[in-house]
Amino acid sequence: MAQPTEFSFARYLAAKKTVDDRALHRATWDALAGALREERQGSPLTILEIGAGIGTMLERILAWQLLDRRTEYTAIDEIEENIKEALTRIPAWARAHAWHSETAGQTITLSGNGLALIAAFEAVDLFQFIQRERGYRSWDLVIAHAFLDLMNIPVTLPEIFSVLRPGGLAYFTINFDGATIFEPAIDPGYDLYLEGLYHRTMDERITAGQPSGDSQAGRHLFNHLRAVGADILAAGASDWVAFAGAAGYPSDEAYFLHFIVDTFNRALTGHPDLGDLARFQAWVTERHAQIERGELVYIAHQIDILARVPSGGGQVR
Repeated sequence: MAQPTEFSFARYLAAKKTVDDRALHRATWDALAGALREERQGSPLTILEIGAGIGTMLERILAWQLLDRRTEYTAIDEIEENIKEALTRIPAWARAHAWHSETAGQTITLSGNGLALIAAFEAVDLFQFIQRERGYRSWDLVIAHAFLDLMNIPVTLPEIFSVLRPGGLAYFTINFDGATIFEPAIDPGYDLYLEGLYHRTMDERITAGQPSGDSQAGRHLFNHLRAVGADILAAGASDWVAFAGAAGYPSDEAYFLHFIVDTFNRALTGHPDLGDLARFQAWVTERHAQIERGELVYIAHQIDILARVPSGGGQVR
């Protein structure tokens, strides 16, 4: 496809679904499925997804048959447009996959394959949501997909765990971990320099006066989880690998790649250490052209982790 002249974040989230499907570490997913089967069977399963985007994880959960009983699913995202898209997208997905759905306000009831699920969507800041719900509600499982590497993890984890029931599960996926690879090389030394500079922009990101990123979030998450008393049940690599076959890039993955290159462009343009702007713009132009020719291979290293919070009650450390 030709380089887009403007970009939609909702379309990017939709386009990366197939990339995520390939990337997710299946042994960790299977460990989650096994742990859920061992959970309390006498009451509905409760799931909280933070940074839920447009609902692609919920679609995956249903398509991959993760659940085996009635489920109450709470999906939050701070971007209102994402929630609006999810409320349109999920019923359309259900119709296409033989699920029955009914929508009332921001709640969707789904039934099919012997399963009933009630999904409530809300556009809200994570910390405001936790402050509101803590002490009133708790969940059996929290999911954060491609989310934690955008946060101050040591601050965020205790907040998340405060709304998990004792012994609850945390499934944290697509946590970026320090490798961004574009092939073929344009200029190996310059490519490597831009990769490092891009990772620095993650490490230097400040949101609301606080650090909000980590270019090695995946590896650091192990110790962050142990620091709050969580037990790590499973983990593994969940690398994005996007490339064109004989028929070109699958699905809408060319758009996904154009969006990634544009993200590089926006992150580095104006950076004081970038150097020659014209040289960088030529690099960006060539990367987009490689996508148009079906040549670009993109790899990003990430890690999935499944953990269990302490079961003895009380606050995590």
